Amino acid sequence: MSIQRRPVAVVTGASSGLGRGFAIRLAARGYDLVVVARRRARLEELALELRAEHGVAVLPLSCDLARPGAPARIAQQLADSDIRVDALVNCAGFGTAGHFAAEDPDRVEQEIAVDVTAPTLLARLLLPDLMRSPHGLLLMVSSTASHQPVPSLAVYAACKAYVTSLSAAIWQETRGSGLRVLALCPGPTDTEFFEAAGSDRFKVGRVAGVDEVLDAAFRVIDESDAPVVTVGLRNRVQALAAKIAPLRVSLALSERATGGKVPVSA
Repeated sequence: MSIQRRPVAVVTGASSGLGRGFAIRLAARGYDLVVVARRRARLEELALELRAEHGVAVLPLSCDLARPGAPARIAQQLADSDIRVDALVNCAGFGTAGHFAAEDPDRVEQEIAVDVTAPTLLARLLLPDLMRSPHGLLLMVSSTASHQPVPSLAVYAACKAYVTSLSAAIWQETRGSGLRVLALCPGPTDTEFFEAAGSDRFKVGRVAGVDEVLDAAFRVIDESDAPVVTVGLRNRVQALAAKIAPLRVSLALSERATGGKVPVSA
């Protein structure tokens, strides 16, 4: 597959939700796509749609990012196909909910692999290409949960705090290179996320539409050089409050928002 006539974007989590939305928006902007997710059939459907509607080349890569070595295998597949990447959208992710003492250790390990390890290594492996590109873009999908510790969503919030911190550091390190780096922090969004998590504890406040989040992301990409964007005025106010409030107050408010204390045996 040769897709070097146009800029190329790699989008993880592209089988649904924000990942699918980013793939569609980037195709409309003239990017060829490498779409990554576990569900091969959905990727094939998306590829057919993007080819027909936008005339772009699309390479579906079925991959479970929870598996060790997955980022390296993706990078090797790109190299073997002589694909140089101009944009990386790390969108794949999931969350677990409940008291930390009752979490399934195997599921927590998968959560950290998908939410932390995979985006970190993909960003590192593809960063040389991104920095050489005149269209260089590294977009890391984080969350408003990254702005404070969240009891009952402890692992998810910690993972997203890492993503936001890492993105901001890369933004600073690469300033002047031409690479655009952005951590996108939406609140609850109308995707399959809640179904995958098996919990409504993530529905803290208003649930935004996918297009609303995408509009906010591309507005910042096009018009600003900010390293982090929090989607929604209420979410921005809450993020600011979390930064200035004493930690005990922030923790109590977060715990209340996610439904209060959970029994250790839950």
